[in-house]
Amino acid sequence: MSRKAESDLVFISIAAYRDPQLSATVKDCLGKARNPARLRFGICRQHAFDELPLPYVDDDRFSILDIPWRESKGACWARAEAMKLWRGEPWFLQVDSHCRFAGGWDDMLIRMMSQTQSPKPILSTYATPFTPGENETLEGAPLQMAFQGFTADGIPHMKPVAIPNWHSLNRPLRARFLSGGFLFAPGSLVSEVPYDPELYFLGEEAAMTLRAFTHGYDLFHPCETIVWHDYVRKDAVKHWDDHTDANKTGVEWGAQDLRSKNKIRKLLSGEPLDTFGLGSVRTIEEFEEYAGLSFRLRRAQDYTVRSEEPPNPKADANWAEEIYSWLVRIRFNTSELPADGPRDFSFWYIGVHDENGHEIYRRDLSPGELESFSLQQPEIELVCELQSGSIPAAWTVWPVSRSHGWLRKVEGKLQDGDFTILLEEDE
Repeated sequence: MSRKAESDLVFISIAAYRDPQLSATVKDCLGKARNPARLRFGICRQHAFDELPLPYVDDDRFSILDIPWRESKGACWARAEAMKLWRGEPWFLQVDSHCRFAGGWDDMLIRMMSQTQSPKPILSTYATPFTPGENETLEGAPLQMAFQGFTADGIPHMKPVAIPNWHSLNRPLRARFLSGGFLFAPGSLVSEVPYDPELYFLGEEAAMTLRAFTHGYDLFHPCETIVWHDYVRKDAVKHWDDHTDANKTGVEWGAQDLRSKNKIRKLLSGEPLDTFGLGSVRTIEEFEEYAGLSFRLRRAQDYTVRSEEPPNPKADANWAEEIYSWLVRIRFNTSELPADGPRDFSFWYIGVHDENGHEIYRRDLSPGELESFSLQQPEIELVCELQSGSIPAAWTVWPVSRSHGWLRKVEGKLQDGDFTILLEEDE
């Protein structure tokens, strides 16, 4: 192989847990690549004994770890195992085992890396959703990872949001967070920021974001749709379905998750860790300033909540003390919902906006949550808790139907008594 060809090699890390889509993902990855010869796969395949092996065992481009599902220790452990199969390839791609790809995706990613003009860029985001099947439709705008809030454990969690005006972008968008399900980076990431096998699920992305940033990596979202992801996975078995006390698999998944969250809390507080800790190129405070977050006070700047491109504008040192917790009550008549529309709701979008129309809160009510109130009652009340430095001024309820998509919006202005500031003892 020529020196030029070696400089273009892409190592593709895939962790698959009993996933019937793994073969289709690999086939699509190979088939859509501009140059399939440049690809090298490292796959951690966690499987049951009656599941068929991959048809690539004799292909020199593939290194496959076959792990019985009982021996699995979770997604991050599997990602760490797959990373160990890296052999110095200059590019590293991590994707989930239930994805599809754009034509020429390999050239697209490498081209975008040069557009970042960063010496250590990472391209990552929540991939655009698709539904697998005989007639798969791959469309939709590229997504960014928007800050959604802090969990009760103080761990930031994110939501997918469309990139506005993405058609007009000629470069990747700067990002605050990276995603574990789609991540493209220089191969140096493998040796400098290897995956922590002790992490479980929630908080993985916040931990990897902070570790990569403090090791000097710059974060970006692709400005074009490159990968699609199946988020529903209706027929897939999850790790937490199997690893229970009833199945006698050793460590129950809940215990793994608890230990993982405890470690992530230490990382976010800047506490030194023996392994898989922060880097020394940048500080945790520099990330908070860049992203507009306070891990200690669990606050986010309005610029961050609005998903504006980082870095955040310079803020006063006490900005977090000016972010308030609000209790907002949304009330509307049931008759305002589309009377003749379908009631096969997939979710309701709930949004709260400030006086400038900026979204300062979003929540999607699932079908299960919608069952908690009757659509036959004359009035519906929704209670929202949010944090913002702006005063809540308006709201939107936007039902989404499985059969008809987005239905008519219900909108309103907040009146006195509809919102109040929560004191610390109330939170």
